[in-house]
Amino acid sequence: MLSKSQAKLFFLGGTVFFLLIFLGLTVDTLVNGIPKQTHADQITDQVRLGRELWDSNNCMGCHTIMGEGAYYAPELTKVYERRGPDYIKTALNFPGGWAPHGRRMVQYNFTEKEKDGIVAFFKWVGNVDLNGFPPKPSINLQQN
Repeated sequence: MLSKSQAKLFFLGGTVFFLLIFLGLTVDTLVNGIPKQTHADQITDQVRLGRELWDSNNCMGCHTIMGEGAYYAPELTKVYERRGPDYIKTALNFPGGWAPHGRRMVQYNFTEKEKDGIVAFFKWVGNVDLNGFPPKPSINLQQN
């Protein structure tokens, strides 16, 4: 059994030990992890424009990106990989609003520069290493 002073010393020693581990992991994440995973060096003015349009048009009110947002409309983290730039541009300015599965998206009147910015933003987002998120659907094409 520990005495009161020994228990206090044990508690304080453990607290300091785990605090140092936490701080070390935090520094490692900030210095090594985030820049490598996000490819922050690839953020161009076009990517910034796309992000500004994403925010100012409240796209997250319907869509999800990187696991954040609403679930009314499709998840768009890997939309560039799945659909490509032409599909994205078509959906943005589709006459009457894009409605492939019954849910209608607002018709935007983006300029070509703005559409290119949104495409660049989706391309950058798709290249961010999210540790396997979103998972690729498992499609079993073999018939039994």
